[in-house]
Amino acid sequence: MSTPTTSITPGLTSFLKSLKTKPAEPAIELLISLLKRRQIRNSRPCAIATTELLLRVVGQYNGSDADGLLRRVREVGQRLINAQPREMVVGNIVRRVLGLVREVAKDNADDVSNTTPSGALSPQQEQDGLSHPQRPPLPSTISAFSPLKHGATQPVDIPMSENLSDSIELPSRPQLISSATSYAQGTMPMGNSLFGIFQQSDTPSPSMTPLATTGTITPRVPTAQDFTVGTNRSGGKINLKAEVIEGINELADELQQADDQIAGFAMDHIHANEMILIHSVSTTVQKFLLTVARKRKFTVIVAEGSPNDAEETHDTVLNGRRKVTDELEGEDRFKPLHAAGIETVVISDSQISAIMPRINTVILATHAVLANGALLAASGASIIATLAKAHRTPVYVLSPVYKLSPVYPFNDEELIEYGDPGNVVDFSDGYAVEHFEVMNPLYDYVPADLVTLYITNIGGHAPTYLYRIVADHYYKEDVQF
Repeated sequence: MSTPTTSITPGLTSFLKSLKTKPAEPAIELLISLLKRRQIRNSRPCAIATTELLLRVVGQYNGSDADGLLRRVREVGQRLINAQPREMVVGNIVRRVLGLVREVAKDNADDVSNTTPSGALSPQQEQDGLSHPQRPPLPSTISAFSPLKHGATQPVDIPMSENLSDSIELPSRPQLISSATSYAQGTMPMGNSLFGIFQQSDTPSPSMTPLATTGTITPRVPTAQDFTVGTNRSGGKINLKAEVIEGINELADELQQADDQIAGFAMDHIHANEMILIHSVSTTVQKFLLTVARKRKFTVIVAEGSPNDAEETHDTVLNGRRKVTDELEGEDRFKPLHAAGIETVVISDSQISAIMPRINTVILATHAVLANGALLAASGASIIATLAKAHRTPVYVLSPVYKLSPVYPFNDEELIEYGDPGNVVDFSDGYAVEHFEVMNPLYDYVPADLVTLYITNIGGHAPTYLYRIVADHYYKEDVQF
């Protein structure tokens, strides 16, 4: 009797299971297919899938230099971004991995150079037959008539004694041009008289003359082998691929811990007896509110986010964490907010304007954050942020760092993804379908001036400070693929 087979719905869970057995190239094609079909969507699932795939790619890379690994990761990243350009977190993870490769290669090169003591010969110098390190000539563009040309003088050894006048004969003022002697030919410093400025000999000072060399000194440039296997300060071997894999594992841990780290800042921003407006639902926002609910009482107003998120919002408010097929298995389901003692009210989007005067704080989740401080959020977020600014209500945006993209929105309309227009107008309404162009944007572009504070897993930051976080997490060489 044959064993019945259970079909696995294509998504994040099935993709992660397939990574255990698939080689890198088939896994890349599978993820590209899942992204194109939107079977893996939203920021966190896409970030996890991209991280695990790049971990597999780096692990199966057979090259021997950092440049080759950079080219391989960049090529995979280009294919993933082309598959779904609007999932900006995919490009963010690829850039973070490219930055890991660059950092490890740079650190290994520095460690290799630091293991050679100061003054030791490089292999190239030993081949040139140099017996000791030589000081290279210092280029100078100072005019020969400038007082800076011969400003340095030879030091004078002065013996220490109790009576200075008995042990030292004080130098006398130099004679005029007819009997002037260059300080380069004697030991008397010329800095004691202004006449010395115009009495310099054409012979340069010994202190400015380079040491005699028997060969040309060429600084040693780290090779690709140094990037692959170097020597650290303790004398151990460093492998590029192993270090990059360790960094990717740390990035994967960051993805898992980001929501908990953001929730750690919740007590600083939510106070007792407040009315808080949230838009649609988000795992990050739920953890944020549940953390505060342990010690403080407040009211949460939930805008349902019609038409795309209304059903999911009601299900989350009644039953707990949203049901998404591409979430990881084994995660604990959240209890509904009201089970934690939070008074929760669901309103339609048309009621936001009427209730905004009573709102103390607005909390928004984000799909992606751009380098200029703007963000992409679920459709309807722009209206909420605009009303909040009109009523001087603070708007807090919860966003892990991996959602922060170094891309500038030169054309914000290209960033908006559109969904099924059937959610807005039913196709049975023939007149509307034939006479109107119906558009259903899934995301809104929210300008930076509508945001009060970004709360990330590394703390709260003003929108004008995000450029600094971009500079800390991404290399400028990796911004454009």
